[in-house]
Amino acid sequence: MASNAVSAFQTQLQLGDGANPENYSTVAELKTISGPSLKLDTIDVTTHNTSQPWRSFIGGLLDAGEVSFDINFIPTNPSHSYSSGILSDMVNRVQRNMKLVFPDAGATEWQFTCLVTGFEVSADPADVLVASVTLKLTGVPTLAG
Repeated sequence: MASNAVSAFQTQLQLGDGANPENYSTVAELKTISGPSLKLDTIDVTTHNTSQPWRSFIGGLLDAGEVSFDINFIPTNPSHSYSSGILSDMVNRVQRNMKLVFPDAGATEWQFTCLVTGFEVSADPADVLVASVTLKLTGVPTLAG
């Protein structure tokens, strides 16, 4: 039986500009991406009246988690730079709308608002400049698909 798996090649991470309607531009030189790391907190509701000695739980708060990604860092690129890109967002504590666009047949989009909470540059003399970036999602993401 053939698989319906989708290649991750050409997944995009896009930055919103805050306009109405919002316009998005693609983060340049995206290498790898992980997340969002969605999570549901649980609340222990076990009581002395429980008939079996097993804990019982209900769902608590949802957390959209984090997205982390690596880029070939180009300091002057508008999507990376200290003057207008994700590095600027972190330094200025800007919440930005972003979206992941998957390369499936329907071009599924996951939209979210986030803060840039980490930006780490690596400069190995045998490699290109790389930056590892972490985003903390805030509020309710739109997970279509």
